[in-house]
Amino acid sequence: MTAFEEKVYLEVKKIPKGYVDTYKGIAIKIGYPNASRAVGNALHKNPDNKNIPCHRVVNSKGECSGCFAFGGKDAQEKLLKKEGVKFKDGRVIKGHILK
Repeated sequence: MTAFEEKVYLEVKKIPKGYVDTYKGIAIKIGYPNASRAVGNALHKNPDNKNIPCHRVVNSKGECSGCFAFGGKDAQEKLLKKEGVKFKDGRVIKGHILK
């Protein structure tokens, strides 16, 4: 695991149940504001689905990306809804997105 990936995973672990963050939000928080694509790539390699809640990261529009190892957009949305995240028209309602 690279140092960048480790930073991404540590930040993702901080996302509380019932909330999501965006690729850009994670990139900014770890000090790489222009690295949202690299954050997405790191999340795609999620090394530990049980301990790193990568399903809590969505794109800048609040849409599920589905690129993770847990089964695509529908599975990601289902996991988030189970945690109390609300959607409207396929997008996470803003009150559930961390700032």
